Amino acid sequence: MLLAKMSYGLRWLATAFSFFIFGVGGILIPLVVVPIIYVLPGNEEMRAKRGQKFIHYSFRVFIRMMKTLGVLTYSVRDLERLREAKLILANHPSLLDVVFLISLVPNANCIIKSGLLNNPFMRGPIKAAGYIVNDGNEGGVLVAAAAAFNKGHALIIFPEGTRTEPMQAIKLKRGAANIAIRSSVDITPVTISCVPASLTKSDRWYQIPAKAMHYKITIKEAIKIAPYLHEAHRIKGSRLLTKDLTEYFNNEVAVNE
Repeated sequence: MLLAKMSYGLRWLATAFSFFIFGVGGILIPLVVVPIIYVLPGNEEMRAKRGQKFIHYSFRVFIRMMKTLGVLTYSVRDLERLREAKLILANHPSLLDVVFLISLVPNANCIIKSGLLNNPFMRGPIKAAGYIVNDGNEGGVLVAAAAAFNKGHALIIFPEGTRTEPMQAIKLKRGAANIAIRSSVDITPVTISCVPASLTKSDRWYQIPAKAMHYKITIKEAIKIAPYLHEAHRIKGSRLLTKDLTEYFNNEVAVNE
């Protein structure tokens, strides 16, 4: 019993240290990294690529640090499927999902809620990597997504729009399907599970589980978009794709759990 309490306490301290480091990084990036990126020669596209690479390697180090400290363990299956991926769609059970995915994808771009720009810990990474900001203008997001694909970016989207609580059915919004159909890009689905459930929408960072979290990340075979492009209207194709993706993720996540 005493040993278990000591182990829990040490893991709590390791978790606190990890999020402290993440917060410090979020503050230092706009103060140090962003100015360096802008001083180096090159256009806006080159600056975004440098920022994406920096965030990618930073998140890789962060995840490995958490593993070394005993906060979590993880496994990744079929990673090679991400090499040619353009549109990556994943379920969203945990706060660390986006950190994991960006750590696996060097050329990752993301669609970020505009409210995150008000977060001092997130503003730096968003600015450094040139991520797409969703300010409610769907047309603008579609244009920005198409431009990202043309630049060779891999776009990561959580089509649920927010973290889904454990044991709740996954409900997808139509935005990801709109992007897939408008840009005619195949979808690379990714399923993420975290056992025990932790860092969910209702959890605080300090509410750690009784044992270390284990993340299982599985990259699935690509979903071809061509069948949905034959619909007479894009809106109908988008609705059908959203319906099929909702069923797909609910089935796949249930199997993984």
